[in-house]
Amino acid sequence: MNKSPFFFVVLIFFILFSYDVSLAQCAMCKATTTSNLEGGGSVAKGINKGILYLMSVPYVILFLIFRKKIGALFKMLHSKNFPK
Repeated sequence: MNKSPFFFVVLIFFILFSYDVSLAQCAMCKATTTSNLEGGGSVAKGINKGILYLMSVPYVILFLIFRKKIGALFKMLHSKNFPK
C-alpha cells in the first residue's frame, strides 16, 4: 500500500481543522496582551521576547549545520577582486 496518499489526506485534514483554532488563539492572545499592557503589566513584553526567541532558534540551527559552507562562501567572496 502506498503511504503518500494517506499522508496527504491526513495532512490536509489537520490543516483544515486546526486553522480555526489557531485564529482563535491569536485573537485571544492579542486581547490578553493588549488589556495587560494597557493596565501597566509586562506580559506583552514577555510574549514578544518569546516570539523572537522561537523565531531565532531555526536560524541558529541552520547556521550551525551550514557554517563550513557559509565560511567558504565568504572566503570566495573576499578573494575576488571587485572593481571599486
